[in-house]
Amino acid sequence: MNASGAVRVAVNGAAGRMGRRLVALCVETEGLSLAAALESAGHESLGADAGELAGLGRLGVAVAERLPASGVDVLIDFSLPAGTKVRLGECAAAGVAMVIGTTGLDAEAEKLLAAAARKVAVVHAPNMSVGVNVLLKTAADLARALGPAYDVEIVESHHRFKKDAPSGTALGLAKAIAEATGRNLADDACYGREGTCPRGEGEIGIHAVRAGDIVGEHTIIYGALGERVELRHVASTRDTFVRGALRAALWVAGRPAGLYSMQDVLGL
Repeated sequence: MNASGAVRVAVNGAAGRMGRRLVALCVETEGLSLAAALESAGHESLGADAGELAGLGRLGVAVAERLPASGVDVLIDFSLPAGTKVRLGECAAAGVAMVIGTTGLDAEAEKLLAAAARKVAVVHAPNMSVGVNVLLKTAADLARALGPAYDVEIVESHHRFKKDAPSGTALGLAKAIAEATGRNLADDACYGREGTCPRGEGEIGIHAVRAGDIVGEHTIIYGALGERVELRHVASTRDTFVRGALRAALWVAGRPAGLYSMQDVLGL
């Protein structure tokens, strides 16, 4: 922490849509200070002022390729899986806690994540929204209460630029429901349907929509004969994810090494 006691934050992916909002809201958030802004090697924004990229005016924090050797307490990562892998190694070596919101991590990245969490505190969540994380718990509780007579379908919608499908949040919802009801998601997940495909017993349908500038929508349908129940979360601005990530940064600073979730951050 700096002399005033604020948590010193580095933002990875600082030139991206999420990164710019992280920079902007970090500066506004009590208890946080922007210590570094990072981008990948060769990125066109290297050397630019992070504040100017975020539309704030000059902050005196230049976008850099490498994590500083000192002066950072927590790194917030909203980038791409390749960038996340680099920062996992850097933060583990430097003793810097992490908040990771990047989705689409492959098996190699998951191994690096587990290794980093043995050395530093890491909050990893497919969605940093407070509302979505309450939804995760509610979705599992409702599936458990309703029982096997209710079919479960998850529909997620995002903007046309999102690279991974289904969303990490949809997969997180499906995993939470599967665990709550004794299912094995690897066996019971059905990713879209085409042709003749009658619904299997215990199946969890997962469907992705990509269109326009949709920030993020997730609907869980619990359907039985004669009635259905729906849970829905709609994000109208990326700031909801940013505020959740900043809340996680305040929480994780100074925590012992380990892998944490937003459920831990929120005390759910």
